[in-house]
Amino acid sequence: QVQPVESGGGSVQAGGSLKLSCIPSGFNKYCVGWFRQAPGKEREGIAAIYRGSGKTNYADSVKGRFTISQDNAKNIVYLQVDRLEPEDTAKYYCAAASSDLGGGYCSRASHWYDAWGQGTQVTVSS
Repeated sequence: QVQPVESGGGSVQAGGSLKLSCIPSGFNKYCVGWFRQAPGKEREGIAAIYRGSGKTNYADSVKGRFTISQDNAKNIVYLQVDRLEPEDTAKYYCAAASSDLGGGYCSRASHWYDAWGQGTQVTVSS
């Protein structure tokens, strides 16, 4: 199983922005999701995109601040993270899934995804 590869994490001050990148793994991966996990907390699915139509969905916690997008020519999925808050501090993971939920809607549940990257750290200071 080829793993996705993330990049773009870093340390920023509150209110700042970062652009995370993911090269998804393998073939026939219809959905790509971004997840994050802070120490002592459960992994949270924050955004997902259907590779075919580009249909996206977001967790309420990031809606309006984070944007998932893709560049099909480069085979890269991005997560633009704006207006960062200290509560956004976490390790951010990219994952790929072989199917959607139907109608081009991608799950944000961890168990739906079968290929995971190693993660990239985002640290936000106040």
